[in-house]
Amino acid sequence: MTPESYQLDDTDRRILLALDEDPRVPTMMLAQRLGLARGTVQTRMERLASSGALRPNSSRVKPASVGRGVSAVVSAELDQSHLEEAIAALSLIPEVLECVAPAGDTDLLIRAVAKDPDDLYRVSEEIRLCPGITRTSTSMILRDVIPYRTTALLNHLR
Repeated sequence: MTPESYQLDDTDRRILLALDEDPRVPTMMLAQRLGLARGTVQTRMERLASSGALRPNSSRVKPASVGRGVSAVVSAELDQSHLEEAIAALSLIPEVLECVAPAGDTDLLIRAVAKDPDDLYRVSEEIRLCPGITRTSTSMILRDVIPYRTTALLNHLR
């Protein structure tokens, strides 16, 4: 089951909203807060996790807390015949947090982090030298104005 094929119902949404508020809440306490059986909550959480509907816990770690306070978006153009090689090489760069393939002129958008601007140059060069990447453009992020969130979306689904 893929995250796209998993359909959230009201119970799932309530569980996710409660977890968004307090991600470390024990299952029993979560069940009590929501007025659900512990087994129901545990089964739902296991199904959400196995379906891929939940992001890994590591996505909660702020890069600045591990000395990577500079953030950037790198757009990359590539030789399409080397797409898999480029993705494999990018996945080996620890400072690459995510990579998406958008529609339009850009082949890949890469979110990367670094220690400082000089280190960002190094990371950008590592990205540029990946097999199949022909051109990059790096934009340093000055600040997050709307950080990654799902609470508003979950509330909208009511």
